[in-house]
Amino acid sequence: MSNKDILVFEIDQAKGKPRDVKKKSSGINNNCPFCDTANLTNIIDQKGDMIWLENKFKTLKDTNKTIVIESHDHEGDISNYSVEKNQEVFNYIYECWNKMIQSKKYESVLMYKNFGPMSGGSLRHPHFQIIGLDKVDGYKHIESENFTGMDVFNSKHINVNISEKPVMGFVEFNVVINNPKYIDDLAEFTRVTVKYVLDDFYGGKFDSYNIFFYRENEKIICKVTARYVVSPYFVGYRLSQRDGDKQVRGIADVLLQRFRENVHSKEIE
Repeated sequence: MSNKDILVFEIDQAKGKPRDVKKKSSGINNNCPFCDTANLTNIIDQKGDMIWLENKFKTLKDTNKTIVIESHDHEGDISNYSVEKNQEVFNYIYECWNKMIQSKKYESVLMYKNFGPMSGGSLRHPHFQIIGLDKVDGYKHIESENFTGMDVFNSKHINVNISEKPVMGFVEFNVVINNPKYIDDLAEFTRVTVKYVLDDFYGGKFDSYNIFFYRENEKIICKVTARYVVSPYFVGYRLSQRDGDKQVRGIADVLLQRFRENVHSKEIE
């Protein structure tokens, strides 16, 4: 591995960074900078209550860190948005991500979401991160096989599967559309998957997840990962683990039932 594969964390830039991810609150949080919209700076774009802005805390060297605030609701989340609101968020974040990609300024552009105390996030207020990497290809170690596995749902335009070869493990859900014009379906199947992860997965034991976005030709892939303490096999050896086929089949069957009960899309009809 060369230095071109490493992101450099600059700790001095993190001084004063707010953290409230473990706090429970309702409505406006007076300590949350994303609730205090009147004092936000370096705004790039805004659409309704969604705001794209530069990250004040530039903790990674040779990057352009930006944030998309999804909603004015401090307690908002993909799992509790309306169908329409969630589709609005997905369309907007895709638009912002694509603008950074099309600018050709970066070696790669990452988009992801942290939710919950185990996710690596610091603020509860719903937001995505879009980060332009000047020198690092953030997708160098990702392979097409990370996006395939046991099918949960499959149609002409969309596939949902559970990774046979997860990036980290143990259970990673891939929601894949074959063209960006089906972004509403990506949003809807991801919404129900996230709700399943928080409410049903292993009896509802998880309170944290990540979402990672990838492009593969015309495909847009959304990987939903329930978060927990990272396996020492991955930390020490980069060895991923996955659940056995019988367990994964059971998970797939329950998630498919949730799709049938909750997904608002012609694809499920």
